[in-house]
Amino acid sequence: MRNLVVSILISFIFLFNCNSAIAFDFAPEVGDIAPNFQLEGFNKNIKSKNIWELYDFRGKWLVMYFYPKDFTAGCTLEAKGFSELKKDFSKYNAEIVGISADNQNSHESFCSEKSINYTLLSDPEGIISDKYGSWIPPFSDRNTFLISPEGEISYRWISVLPINHAREVLNVLKKKI
Repeated sequence: MRNLVVSILISFIFLFNCNSAIAFDFAPEVGDIAPNFQLEGFNKNIKSKNIWELYDFRGKWLVMYFYPKDFTAGCTLEAKGFSELKKDFSKYNAEIVGISADNQNSHESFCSEKSINYTLLSDPEGIISDKYGSWIPPFSDRNTFLISPEGEISYRWISVLPINHAREVLNVLKKKI
């Protein structure tokens, strides 16, 4: 039993850490123009909108984070961290967007059950995740990009840990303003 647990842990570490190095090589660099996107999504405060694109956030700072899966422990921790600080991000003219391979129905349930108060976008084929160096099929890797109001990558976090990540992003945003 102990060997099984150790094997699972080693496999888990290898899967997420080894592939993260690959994602790092393909992620846009600071100063690059952020790759455009057009994705379906859900925001409980804007129920009439189903499609979002980068242009929707022009003139604002955008915190765009990629995450593996709705309702998992780490993803819930990260999502709730951003929700708790949403008002603080708004003070700095910043919007928050989470992107995963989950569909709109999953995002709607996740937002409702976990009180997520910002937009979650669906990238089921990983096309946009791949443009941001964040695709490890069949999931998005946990990467975050701070995009300036002009549409440039201002800062990036590759293979982040979800605990206190939202606070870390907010602290960098404050320094950029």
